[in-house]
Amino acid sequence: MATIYEKLRADIITAMKARDAGKALILRTTDAAIQRAAMDASKPIDDALVITVLRKAVKNLTDAKAEFAKGGRADLVAANEAEIKLLEQYLPAGLEPAKLEALIAEAIAATGATSKKEMGKVIGALKQRPEAPLIDFGAVSKLIQAKLP
Repeated sequence: MATIYEKLRADIITAMKARDAGKALILRTTDAAIQRAAMDASKPIDDALVITVLRKAVKNLTDAKAEFAKGGRADLVAANEAEIKLLEQYLPAGLEPAKLEALIAEAIAATGATSKKEMGKVIGALKQRPEAPLIDFGAVSKLIQAKLP
């Protein structure tokens, strides 16, 4: 089975052959960000690194889209939405909400966290789980805050 990175590289070639300049540019920029992250961390490119870079890119694009919407730039909002949609194709599907709630409850119980000050322990426990690559920790932190007094 091909890795996420191999699929992305194959899609770059396909987009270039199809003369789809917009898609090729987005994918090549993402490829460069992945390679840069691998060099910065002195690690080989694996699915965990690719997912991390893709999630960061999607988050940045989502934040920029909100700013463009405030500024009344519908053209840039549409461009960001298209880029987000393209990059999300490479991200694995997230966990179901019920499964995520169960993992959070289990992590809270395992760490014995009783307040928001101990939220780091809970997140640390979740990061040790095999399901960690599928978890969006930005959203999870809000769920954990809601559960802890």
